[in-house]
Amino acid sequence: MKEYIFIGIGGFLGAISRLLIKNIEMFNYSGDIPVNTLIINITGSFLLSFILTLALEGIKIDSNIKMGLCTGFLGSYTTFSTLCKETYNLFYKSYYFASIYVFFSIVLGLLMAYLGVALGRKLRVIK
Repeated sequence: MKEYIFIGIGGFLGAISRLLIKNIEMFNYSGDIPVNTLIINITGSFLLSFILTLALEGIKIDSNIKMGLCTGFLGSYTTFSTLCKETYNLFYKSYYFASIYVFFSIVLGLLMAYLGVALGRKLRVIK
């Protein structure tokens, strides 16, 4: 039962964080590609891989806190459904921009996940 409370609190904080970042005007950008969602998803990829690497290979993290951070916070902070909806909407405007958005979402997400694992392992060695 305790894990549900941690997940709920994490989910609440992740959703609020996502909303705050979604509403920031990034670099006075006014183009078609949804940069805010891209930034949310790539930072979420980094954080998830970083936290899980530390939890699995290094630092002992309480399972309730891990569930609250990974499932709760990052599960509500990042969103695949918004990526899909925004890509679908972009296809009506431009196949080119939709393709660029999907490409960068995948490539940057994987790159940030790799960097999260690398940093987590580096910190494990320092410990």
